[in-house]
Amino acid sequence: MDCGSQGDPPLRSITALVARKISLTVISLLSLGLLWAANATAGPTSTRLAYGTGEIVPIPASIPHEEGDMVDRRILPNLRWLAQRYPIFISDGYSGPLPNGEYAGCHGCHVKNSDHHNGLAVDISPLNWSDKCDANWRGITRLAKWAEPLQNQPTPPFRWVGYDGDAGHGCGHHLHLSWEHALVAEFQLAEWVEVFPVKLMEVGDHPRRKRPKPEAKAPAGPPGGISSIRAGGLAARGD
Repeated sequence: MDCGSQGDPPLRSITALVARKISLTVISLLSLGLLWAANATAGPTSTRLAYGTGEIVPIPASIPHEEGDMVDRRILPNLRWLAQRYPIFISDGYSGPLPNGEYAGCHGCHVKNSDHHNGLAVDISPLNWSDKCDANWRGITRLAKWAEPLQNQPTPPFRWVGYDGDAGHGCGHHLHLSWEHALVAEFQLAEWVEVFPVKLMEVGDHPRRKRPKPEAKAPAGPPGGISSIRAGGLAARGD
């Protein structure tokens, strides 16, 4: 016997409709939760501008790297922090001439005006090298997504992140990380570098500082050396 009035939809149809609406609601909530979680873990929560005197220094043994690799000392705390959380191996850092006439890094491996030429970029591969995109690269992929949750939208303080979707980079090849910095000529040291504050091996809570306004273009640097230069502004840099 049908308990419903004539013309009413069957009870089974009403139950199915309610169940469908509940399912859609649950899916929407889960999607929002996943999106919130991804944003909550994407990149440092704050940054600061490091104005201290720059210097190209060897990467310490606490950060796995290729022998002879060097970087601007102001990004070393960030590299230490990353090395304690991701299975990274730095294959190249500063690439350019040294005051003693020698050359550091991979000569001719990077494009003109690369951040490698200022000691503010590193190329990263997994501790257990593999030329295939396999399980060895999972930690590097997590780091890449942490630094750049969306393609071509790096999280500060990163200036450029080269990985999947970027020619000559990616899983099975290498990850490129650049730090934001003041406008500077090749083979010279930037006036300031944007970094994330590290306190007790945790990201600090300092507010993000406003970057200086652009100033005149930095003069060309002297050949065969590294020197400090005072300059402001931003310029796009690649690998």
